Amino acid sequence: MKLVQKLLNKFNGLKYPQEYLCLAHESFQQPLYAYLVQNHKVIKDITKLHSFVGYCPLIFALSSSAGISPEQENIDIVFSATPLQANVFFWEKDALALLSLKKIHEQSLNGDTVVYYEGNIGKHRFISSFYQFIGQLNNRLYNRKPGNVFLEDNLYKQVQIGYAIPRKISLITVGHNNLYNHFPTDLHGQVNDEYYIISLRHEGAACRQVENAQKIVLSDMKASAFKQTYALGKNHMQPLKEASAFNFSAMHSKCWQLPLPNNALSYKELQLEDSFTHGIHKLLLFRMVGHEQLNEESGTLVHIHNVYATWRHKKGIAGNYFLR
Repeated sequence: MKLVQKLLNKFNGLKYPQEYLCLAHESFQQPLYAYLVQNHKVIKDITKLHSFVGYCPLIFALSSSAGISPEQENIDIVFSATPLQANVFFWEKDALALLSLKKIHEQSLNGDTVVYYEGNIGKHRFISSFYQFIGQLNNRLYNRKPGNVFLEDNLYKQVQIGYAIPRKISLITVGHNNLYNHFPTDLHGQVNDEYYIISLRHEGAACRQVENAQKIVLSDMKASAFKQTYALGKNHMQPLKEASAFNFSAMHSKCWQLPLPNNALSYKELQLEDSFTHGIHKLLLFRMVGHEQLNEESGTLVHIHNVYATWRHKKGIAGNYFLR
C-alpha cells in the first residue's frame, strides 16, 4: 500500500508536497477573481464580497448589501485570472474554475440579509484531468482516516476551488471563569460593518466553548507566525485551561479583557447572536463589538490550495510561500 501511495504522490502533477501553502496576503500577486454569473453573463465581482464558511459541505455566505437577492435559490460563480466587466458574456470553457451552489439558509440582520449557499458541483482546470483523477484516487484510498473529514467525490474539487482564493487563518480566543483556549480558523468572514460569521465543527470542544462563552476575540496573525498558528489546531479538541498553558502576549482586548496571542496584527471582539448547524458545521453569527489595530506591519497570514499554487507555478507567477 505504501508503494502505491508513493507512486500516486509522485505522479499527481502537484508542485508542492503540502496540500495548503501559507503566504502573506499583501504580497500575493495576480490573484484570481470570483464573479457571480447568470445565463452566461457576468453579474458582479464577489471576490471580496463572499465568505467561505464550510467545507463539508462547501458553504459560501453572501449578503443582500453586496447585491445578492435572497430569492436566488441557485447561483453560479466563475473564477477567472483576468478582470471582467459586468454584463459581458462569459462561457464556462473560458473559466479556470466554476462553482454551482444552492441556497440552504438565510438570516435577517437589521435591514440586511445574509444568504448561505451549499456547493452542488465544482469544475476546475488548475491541473489536467489526468492529474485530477490521480488526486481523486489518492483521496479515496488514503484520506478515510479516523478524525479526518473525508471529502466525497466532487466535494474534493469544490474545496480545492474554494481555497484558490487566499483564506485568512485567524486565531480565536475564548475564555470562561478565568480559563481559556485559542485555536485557528480559516472558515470565517465579515458580512457587513456590523456582523461576522465563523464556522466551527459542531461536535468539537471548541464550538461548545464558544457557544457557552458567547464572547470571543478573533485575531489576524502575522504570516511569519504560520508554524505556531497551524500548531494550535490541536486545541480544537482541548478543554479550557489556565492562561499560563498558552503563549499569550501581555496584552488584553479592550472590552472582553481576553488575552491576545503573540504575533497578532489586529483583533475583533465578537458577541454571538445566532447560529445553525449544516453538515459538520455550526455557523455562528456574531455582532462586532470592537476592533483594534495592534501592528502596522503588513503580512497577514493566509493560505491557498496546492492545485491552484501549481497552476500559478506553471504560469510563472511568484508565490512567496512558507513551507511548514
